[in-house]
Amino acid sequence: MRLLKPWVSTALGWLSLGSLVVLALFGLWGAPPDRIQSDAQRLMYLHVPAAWIAYLAFGVTALGSALWLWPRTRSEVWDRVAGASAELGVVFTALTLVLGSLWGRPVWGVWWAWDARLVTTAVLFFLYLGYLALRRIPATPEARAKRCAITALVAFADVPIVHFSVNWWRTLHQQGTVFNDQLDAKIHGVMAFTLWFGVLAFTVLYVYLLDRRYRLLALDEEREEREVQYAIAERVRGASPRTDSSVQVGVPQ
Repeated sequence: MRLLKPWVSTALGWLSLGSLVVLALFGLWGAPPDRIQSDAQRLMYLHVPAAWIAYLAFGVTALGSALWLWPRTRSEVWDRVAGASAELGVVFTALTLVLGSLWGRPVWGVWWAWDARLVTTAVLFFLYLGYLALRRIPATPEARAKRCAITALVAFADVPIVHFSVNWWRTLHQQGTVFNDQLDAKIHGVMAFTLWFGVLAFTVLYVYLLDRRYRLLALDEEREEREVQYAIAERVRGASPRTDSSVQVGVPQ
């Protein structure tokens, strides 16, 4: 079972690979160094798109969870989409934290600061790690999907907190370069193009990976279902009375 047709998935795979190559060329050589941050600013071409995908992935998880909880749209498809997207969200959140740390060392002078944006992002990472752990606790498919859907919606409350933390509190982290209160972009020219292209490239990559991970989840569930059916069949077979045709009745002497 797939989300996308095979040829669409293949095309997205090649498109994402080509987009990442172009992004690397622009990020390393096409875009000029920043006037203040110098070459450390080039990490933003990965850091910002990774953060965007984390938001997107957790948003899809919340949407899939809500659609599963709504009786009219309840389907195992939405539970799988939510689980697959959450896995990708955790990966991209971890990437966001690592890239931010690499950027913070030359700019802030430290690998980690107890900054509001950093702390709320770390909390988001661990919340969805807990969500993924919850999905692995044995239960019936419906019970697991229900508890995970509720957990996903509760965890998603941290996403707007992460995004607006730089406006709500005084932080070391810079405010939005593009999406700020004044909607006045602080980046232009080739640097702006590279940043937006990175967001597009990572979005294509996310859609491709979501389709692949969804397919793996469907195969895993089919395998688990076959194993359960086989175990039940073995139990029934073992519990049935045995008949031995080789037993012969003796003739009285």
